[in-house]
Amino acid sequence: MTIAKRIPLLALILLLGAILRFWNLDLKPLWMDEVITALFSLGRTYYDVPLEQALPLTVFEQVFTLNPETSCAQIALTVSTQSVHPPLFFCWMHQWMGWVNLLPISWVWKLRALPALFGIVAIVAIYQLNRIAFSHQAGLLGAVVMAISPFGVYLSQEARHYTLPMLLVILALSGLYQVLIDLHQRQFRPLIWLGWVAVNSLGFYVHYFFLLAFVGQVMMLLWLGRGKNTHLPYPPSLIPFPLFPLLAIALVCLTYLPWLSTLLSHISRPETDWVKVHVPGVLAAIAPLLQIVSGWVLTGIAFPVEGQPVWIAAVNGLLMAVFSLWLVRRVFLGVRQLWQHSEARLGIQLLLGFGFVVVLEFLAIAYILGKDFTQVPRYNFIYFPAVCALVGAGLSQPLIQPLLGVNKNSRGSKTKKFLTWLSKTVTQCDRRTVFIVLLVGILSSVFVVSDQVFQKPYRPDQVARTLLVEPQEPLLVTTAYNDYQDVALGLSFALQLAKQERQQVAHSSEAHFAFIAQFSGYEGVWSRLLTLQHPLPFPLNLWVIGPGLKRIGYPQQLMLGNQSSNPRQCNIVPDQYHRLGIPYQLYHCP
Repeated sequence: MTIAKRIPLLALILLLGAILRFWNLDLKPLWMDEVITALFSLGRTYYDVPLEQALPLTVFEQVFTLNPETSCAQIALTVSTQSVHPPLFFCWMHQWMGWVNLLPISWVWKLRALPALFGIVAIVAIYQLNRIAFSHQAGLLGAVVMAISPFGVYLSQEARHYTLPMLLVILALSGLYQVLIDLHQRQFRPLIWLGWVAVNSLGFYVHYFFLLAFVGQVMMLLWLGRGKNTHLPYPPSLIPFPLFPLLAIALVCLTYLPWLSTLLSHISRPETDWVKVHVPGVLAAIAPLLQIVSGWVLTGIAFPVEGQPVWIAAVNGLLMAVFSLWLVRRVFLGVRQLWQHSEARLGIQLLLGFGFVVVLEFLAIAYILGKDFTQVPRYNFIYFPAVCALVGAGLSQPLIQPLLGVNKNSRGSKTKKFLTWLSKTVTQCDRRTVFIVLLVGILSSVFVVSDQVFQKPYRPDQVARTLLVEPQEPLLVTTAYNDYQDVALGLSFALQLAKQERQQVAHSSEAHFAFIAQFSGYEGVWSRLLTLQHPLPFPLNLWVIGPGLKRIGYPQQLMLGNQSSNPRQCNIVPDQYHRLGIPYQLYHCP
């Protein structure tokens, strides 16, 4: 394929990927983790959030305005004490928000635009990885897989640090492939080695999970660097092994030292307890394996299952399983065909080995440390690029060689015609395979951008609709908090409630929202409601959001304070108890 054909094709793939990533970019509500991103990226802290007061929703919206005076050092300090993440992504996001601050578009769109851009650049990067490891055709098909993957589109529309480390993983794998070539071909390119070190150093300061990717690369470097298992037609390396690889690895590790103590403190923070294994027995033993497989399925196909009727969920689940099995078989056959070319074996071993090591790390963390990150599909971003590259490489291979070696001078006309027909049929089947993958990927991505799959955790949109069940009544929403994550969760509800309230045709007065501490249990929350001051008239609706509270823990009556009169008794509304990850209960205060 000539460069005149490759460039337009790659441009079309990028255009498709950009459309899918920017389509309905601000449609979905911000959820808890994205609220955390917004606070730090805008130069804010949790200290900017008003607590223990009943205030209009607009007050909480004003928290999410850019503070341009905040420096990266201040953001790093905030992140180190109020979060469990490294700072670099938030510093870059703050710079980005400053650049686009004056654009007349919603701040949510601006917040999600940079991760979407990183997702688009990742398409180019995966093309380059497959091009150098396999062929231009494998590069283009790898780019197609990355562009249309519903998982890739989902990650790109999250205001989180997923697409940036994903891009860095691709660059690191590309650099590692070149490093291995250097070791095998008796050459040393300093810029390649330094680039690999730099990318792996940056990755740690973007997301801690990049450590898993670095360990996977180290294993591949030590395994494949000797050249004994790669079957390449190269002479033994003149570069001392393992001296150079060990020096490069040590240099990367040295760059981690300034943040190492912060990492160790973050590991023991309670914010990570939510990934602990809470289900004992056989289910806990097999759950990580099942969750890893289900995560693989979502990289290629994602049909609506969440919140669907049972029969629709069953049909879509069956379709996803059948398609995934078909795709795995097709990619396996293609990779096996590609293995026949000795120059492609290093790339196959690198991608397969890297993905295998990272998956083993996930399983080791789950079974040994008791923290099951496999239950969260989005964390598969760390090895998702290797999956895309392998799928693209597998799809680039016809299952039967063209014309099956037919000789033009063959006298057996019937045999020649049959073989020619068979070859054309196989070629058309390969094209149909790519077309099916393309069609299913685009359809799945449409489901993603229309909020049919990969729905936001805790469903802030659905919670807000429920809270506004009686828009004609004055509304007071209270949420208990025990840590910063509870505050971020409450802010996600407040932001979506404000958005949906503006869309309501009729509401008597602006809703008020209050955060109430529950450090000493919910008895303190009920007592605080007694003295909570608010300007809303009675009768009113009082919603109580209670993280960690069971239904039986909601009392039948509550006493609610008031600025102009004595406290009023509020009665529970039994049929208005809801739970979407966290419970919330309606009280009517006459």
